[in-house]
Amino acid sequence: MATTRSYGDACRFASALDVVGERWALLIVRELLLGPKRFTDIRTGLPGASPNILSERLRELEAAGVIRRRKLAPPAGSWVYELTEWGAELEPVITRLGAWGARSPLPPAGARIGVDSIVLALRSLFDPDRAAGLDAVYELRLDGDRFTVSIDSGEIDLTRGTAAEPVAAIEAGPGELAALLTGQVQLDDALDSGAVRIEGGRREAARFLRLFPMPEPCDGGAAQDDAAAAESGVAVTV
Repeated sequence: MATTRSYGDACRFASALDVVGERWALLIVRELLLGPKRFTDIRTGLPGASPNILSERLRELEAAGVIRRRKLAPPAGSWVYELTEWGAELEPVITRLGAWGARSPLPPAGARIGVDSIVLALRSLFDPDRAAGLDAVYELRLDGDRFTVSIDSGEIDLTRGTAAEPVAAIEAGPGELAALLTGQVQLDDALDSGAVRIEGGRREAARFLRLFPMPEPCDGGAAQDDAAAAESGVAVTV
């Protein structure tokens, strides 16, 4: 058990929440899915978590066997956190949870999205049918970080690092990439404004972006939200 807090329930779901149910725990796992990170790098991805809380969660997850801490070989010599094999098994859980959250009828307005978050969102949104017959490697350049995205036989593979001979490289901020994926901004407009840059094939980049359709939001709670807003005099923006 990661902490002294427990649901005291023999259900395996409850036992899992005893380990990763604390605030920030699953987001720490998310930050490590693409590889090891230093404490400062995790802090960058989770600016809302105070250093003390983040340190506490890291200790709890390490004690539970979800993550481990190790020192990189020279010349780096930095201490990093990484997922254990058991911790890495949470990847499909987080991917599916992200796909479920993408259908929220009330997505968070104005919230920032981090670099690793938008990259991992690609796995949640990926449509293998749209990738039929596609065998290509792309590179994403997001706020100085580089990621390789490989598409092969209707499957996607995401790794941190520079791609070898990508058919297209897309350079943008995570917010700009999110705007492209959600259709808030068109690719031509983003290129004209300089918010997005493409190296290589523009047509290939456009096809890449079409591989990640946004799901239709669920309608749960919409009527109740409209009624509550009407009573309070607050308009609901669709």
